[in-house]
Amino acid sequence: MSALRAGAHRVASARRLSDEWRAHGLAARPADRPAAEAAVAALYRLIDAPAPEFVWAPSPTAALALVHDDPRTFPPVRFRSPNLPRRPGDWPVAARLANLVQDQRRSLDRALGRTEPWHYEWQRLDTIAEQALTAGVPVPRIVDMVVRDALNTTLRNCVRAPMRAELMPTTGGTDGMTWYGQHDAHWIGHYDVHARLGLAAYRRPDAELLALLAELARSTGWWWPGEGRCVMAERPTEIHTEPLPGTLNGERRLHRDEGPAVRFADDTQIHVLHGTHVPTWVMTDPTVERIHAERNVEVRRSAIERIGWDTYIAQAGLWRIAAAGDPGNPGSVLHLYDVPPGLWRRPARLLLVVNGSVEPDGSHRRYGLSVPAYFTDPVAAAGWTYGLSGEHYARLVRRT
Repeated sequence: MSALRAGAHRVASARRLSDEWRAHGLAARPADRPAAEAAVAALYRLIDAPAPEFVWAPSPTAALALVHDDPRTFPPVRFRSPNLPRRPGDWPVAARLANLVQDQRRSLDRALGRTEPWHYEWQRLDTIAEQALTAGVPVPRIVDMVVRDALNTTLRNCVRAPMRAELMPTTGGTDGMTWYGQHDAHWIGHYDVHARLGLAAYRRPDAELLALLAELARSTGWWWPGEGRCVMAERPTEIHTEPLPGTLNGERRLHRDEGPAVRFADDTQIHVLHGTHVPTWVMTDPTVERIHAERNVEVRRSAIERIGWDTYIAQAGLWRIAAAGDPGNPGSVLHLYDVPPGLWRRPARLLLVVNGSVEPDGSHRRYGLSVPAYFTDPVAAAGWTYGLSGEHYARLVRRT
């Protein structure tokens, strides 16, 4: 078998394994409690701690209530705190487990030939994997692209992040130390796939620890290790996603128009529209008054899209100044509106544009951009959003 064919076979296998790990991260079925408890008990043994009592909760919200009720069992963990004992053996269970996994990841990275943990590398290779292979890009880097980068985008950025924003808002470090179970699959899967493809050989202790963490990612939701007690949260009962536009390796984001994108057995709900985490009012009662009171620009945009731009413009009393064809998106029209004084927090105008990228359903979304109040030409205003003059923007072939 030629090197190119062998590389293509590995890339195809990497895609299949990445899909497998993504499915674990997006699973909406009951936890495998015996498997999860056995894996956690084994982790406790690795730090010379006795197996804990297990308490299961229907959602992370319910689990957090149990954690907060028992601060002696689940003390806040701050690694740089001067109150943390000097000897790691005297640290809380959560800190000892975190230290164990941190050391393991350094060792795994060395086995992959990296001097820094992978999560500090943010440069992506935005091309088709097969083209990259033909161009001579090393197979391990292509595997990083189709596994590490893709899983990180989906499970960490587009799923776990909005869930954490809803379920665990900043509380001054009183949440104990959280492990994300299925939503740790983005980094666990990365190391696992390299090993299964024969691209890395890990030390036996590292491989055994990775196997335990992989079992947890396949079997449970979020969990909190404590002193003699471990609180385990069930996985969601519903999770709704859509393809992430403009991506190449199966990346997805949370989205649901007609209800919560994520729901748990106790009816804990998380609303997400096209990847934007939104409060319940955006789904149930998106009024112009609430939109203007909202400080988050992405939430405002989602709420406006919910009622429709034409309805919003009419109810908000915006007056159209001018319209012109969009040079950067042929066939689309730019609309420039004047915003009544005091409606927004500073004098501005609204430029309504059509996105050049196609949405998963084949449509092109409209969105509004705030531009300075001195603009009277929509083409010049569009150029300003790209740091260009109107004359230069008018010569663009196409924007995205």
